[in-house]
Amino acid sequence: MNLTKNFTLEELTYSDVAVKHNIENTPDVNIKKSLAILAADLLQPLRDHIGKPITVLSGYRSKALNRMVGGVKNSQHLIGQAVDCTIDTGPEKLLVALKASNLDFDQAILYRGNFLHLSYKPGRNRKMMMLG
Repeated sequence: MNLTKNFTLEELTYSDVAVKHNIENTPDVNIKKSLAILAADLLQPLRDHIGKPITVLSGYRSKALNRMVGGVKNSQHLIGQAVDCTIDTGPEKLLVALKASNLDFDQAILYRGNFLHLSYKPGRNRKMMMLG
């Protein structure tokens, strides 16, 4: 199911870990709405800004999946407001592009060489940038 021109519900909910360990990772209707907002208001505009694909490494996580991967108990992944992602030139370049885009976001946490955690809370974004 397409959420935007370049992002699907499937890519924002897929997890190798969930498949490997047979963990249910299907979001409810409210979480699907949050994922659609995240894609429409942050991910797609960021992709349009950089003009190249963004690879989503982790999006929505069920409670069981979040526990399995060692996520924090109040992770925004649990409610469809966060993704861990990168681009072909690396997460550092994605962060540079985010800064240049002037897009609204809640958190951007750079895990150097691995991924950029991005989150979005409609109407309540803090624009926090941190190193993970």
